[in-house]
Amino acid sequence: MTEATLLISSKNYSSWSLRGFLLTKLSGLAFKEERVSPDDPRAREELLMRTSSILVPCLIHGDVSVWDTIAIAEYLNETFPEAGMLPTERHARARCRSIAGEMHSGFAALRSSLPMNLRFRKPGFTVWSSAQTDIDHITAIWRDCLNSWKGPFLFGAKPTIADCMYAPVVTRFLSYDVNVGPQCQEYCDTILYWAPMREWINDAKSEPQEIIELDLDF
Repeated sequence: MTEATLLISSKNYSSWSLRGFLLTKLSGLAFKEERVSPDDPRAREELLMRTSSILVPCLIHGDVSVWDTIAIAEYLNETFPEAGMLPTERHARARCRSIAGEMHSGFAALRSSLPMNLRFRKPGFTVWSSAQTDIDHITAIWRDCLNSWKGPFLFGAKPTIADCMYAPVVTRFLSYDVNVGPQCQEYCDTILYWAPMREWINDAKSEPQEIIELDLDF
């Protein structure tokens, strides 16, 4: 069996690392984790969203190294087609790829205004209008998928690449007390109770590192 290693950053703060972890779990590939310290200058710049070059997570599988979460997703889907990381129906596959790509490249206001911090809770948090626009668009995507493919995940009974990509958004909504309505809240609960997600969150709670810039009391 080819050994695989997933390089990740902080489990509490790194939305990209969470996506890489969930994608690799979804593929069924056995892997070990290696942490890149948040004190590493490159990793810190990525966590603080000061660079557009996201090099962590990085999946090392035999003699292959692949970074960028969309690239990781496509590599794993090609390597393990039996995992069903994309929906089986052509229309659903196209939609899945589209909304995953949109999450990958968009929603900058949400990312900057509501950074991922799994240990953070702020009841009654005031969301700025630019971030609210992103939230409204994301929840519209979710409702459309849930109505079309009947849930509980975005494309039916099984999680897909799209669910991995939007999972960090679910944690942001929880941390900042965002009201998304009953249908989208059910989807959030589905993601939060998904076994790989629970594993990640439990590990994050015991993570010793703190990044002062991301632990400010808004």
